[in-house]
Amino acid sequence: MKARILRKLRTQDTIISGEELSATLGVSRVSIWKHIHKLQELGYHILSTPKGYQFISSPDILFPWEFVDQGWNILYFPEVSSTMDVARDQARKHCPDFTVVIAGRQTKGRGRLNRRWLSDDGGLYFTMVLRPPIPLQLSFKVSFLASLTLAKVIRKMLQIDAMVKWPNDILVDERKISGMLVELEAEADRVFFIALGMGINVNNDPSGAEPGASSLKKITGREVSRKDLLARFLKEFSYWMKKANFDHVISEWKKHTVTLDRHVRIVTQQAESEGLAVDVDENGALVLELADGERKKIVYGDCFFI
Repeated sequence: MKARILRKLRTQDTIISGEELSATLGVSRVSIWKHIHKLQELGYHILSTPKGYQFISSPDILFPWEFVDQGWNILYFPEVSSTMDVARDQARKHCPDFTVVIAGRQTKGRGRLNRRWLSDDGGLYFTMVLRPPIPLQLSFKVSFLASLTLAKVIRKMLQIDAMVKWPNDILVDERKISGMLVELEAEADRVFFIALGMGINVNNDPSGAEPGASSLKKITGREVSRKDLLARFLKEFSYWMKKANFDHVISEWKKHTVTLDRHVRIVTQQAESEGLAVDVDENGALVLELADGERKKIVYGDCFFI
């Protein structure tokens, strides 16, 4: 009902009477008043007058009713320990495909190799529960598709040169603005679910604690709508997931990466490797050319430019 009220109010730039809203939406005027009062409490600027209501503006908060037309199962929490933890629990309880767990902030956000991910107010933090009908051996391409899609959405939306960095970071001018964490559970050769978590520095500023990081606000010099960014990303990403054609994901990803032809150090929980990044193969492995000319494939790890 909140979504329907907002949709009606947003279509007009004049006052709409409670009687008209009641008749159009098929509920009582008291119900209309209660929903509008709750929206006002949540930060929506809706003008209330004796003649009716007028929409002025909305907060940049990722409430589920802002996305109801798309068919996604949106779960929003002002604060959680980690959207990954909530999403994993939802997935094991058989939540539907494309459930999206969103948090205003995370108290224990984490990145790869159990590193802490700063999750202050103003950032965009969410985890998608995906159940793609693909064989287990193709599941790694989902994260490549997600990072590629996000980079393209940011480039188109904000006209900035967002690039992908192996394995799945987003950089602008060599500074990190987004990271990704992926967990997977499978049964035999069938993917039970993929939990794909993303942290995007939007209107927060992590650079004080993370000198190599930046945010979209800092880069563009203005506030960026998290709702618009998330809606655009989910729309594009869900479109390509439904097509389930991953044949060209890696080749397309390589066209937008800053990793290749760079000297890098790759850190895993077991070891470190240094060399020239010469390729990403069709299995998503980074191919390093070592100092002695030998080539080494690395499936997973943190990548640092040297």
